[in-house]
Amino acid sequence: MLINPQSLRGIYVAYNTLFNKMFQAQKPIYEQVATIVPSTTDTETYAWLGDMPGMREWIGDREIQNLSASDYSIKNKDFESTIGVPRNAIEDDKLGIYNPSVQMLAQSAAMHPDKLIFDLLGNGFTEKCYDGEAFFSTNHKVGKQKVSNKDTAKLTMKAYIAARTAIMSMTNSKGEPLGLVPDTLVVPPALDAAARDILVADVINGTRNTMVGTAKPLVAPRLAGHDTSWFLLCTSMPIKPLIYQKRTAAKFVSLTAETDENVFMKKVFIYGVDYRGNAGYGFWQMAYGSDGSTN
Repeated sequence: MLINPQSLRGIYVAYNTLFNKMFQAQKPIYEQVATIVPSTTDTETYAWLGDMPGMREWIGDREIQNLSASDYSIKNKDFESTIGVPRNAIEDDKLGIYNPSVQMLAQSAAMHPDKLIFDLLGNGFTEKCYDGEAFFSTNHKVGKQKVSNKDTAKLTMKAYIAARTAIMSMTNSKGEPLGLVPDTLVVPPALDAAARDILVADVINGTRNTMVGTAKPLVAPRLAGHDTSWFLLCTSMPIKPLIYQKRTAAKFVSLTAETDENVFMKKVFIYGVDYRGNAGYGFWQMAYGSDGSTN
């Protein structure tokens, strides 16, 4: 193949089309448990994270709720993945052998938010949320009371019922029930069968399963390695328990001009993908986690 601006442009268009097709074909699952928040700056501060106010009878003046209870911030990060295509491969019309590499770029970019979100869940027993406590903690405070959304029990029917009860019993600082109903049980691949036994099986050991259908099981491959941990979430509210902050969308880019150093010095044409964003914790009240460390 003759290498000139026109042929390089054609290669870029072909690779970009391949990239976009593979990107759109992916099915990440982070949107099921995370609110997507558009970002317009380097860092976003979520001042509204704090107490969850409710309605009250209007007697006297309006009671202004404090929406500056939190200084929790999420700083955007840059993410990239890059491949190099030798000039000789282009000259010898061997571009097709790099198609899988371009497709892998697309797949990794589309699925990367899953990594960010489910890493947050897996590390939620140590990483802090808006109140300064670990996202899953026994020391959260609502008013003057300590509230727990953390357990160490293995995933069993009894543990699931306790977690469900804990979320449904959450109140705000005025003692008003929040009305949260958990609907998603997130588990690693190792607990797939256990989750389905609890939520899908009509009968367990000859006894009718009263918990069938109370939540949906969601198996997160990114939680592999956290094989005993499980998480019960309320995802039906306007705000989900996790936040995916989107600054820029993933974009396919290239560095292929004859004057580019990588081409001139190393005879390598560079193609890659990059985007900006990050993830963080929302309301801990909407999540209950167990590391499964005890029976």
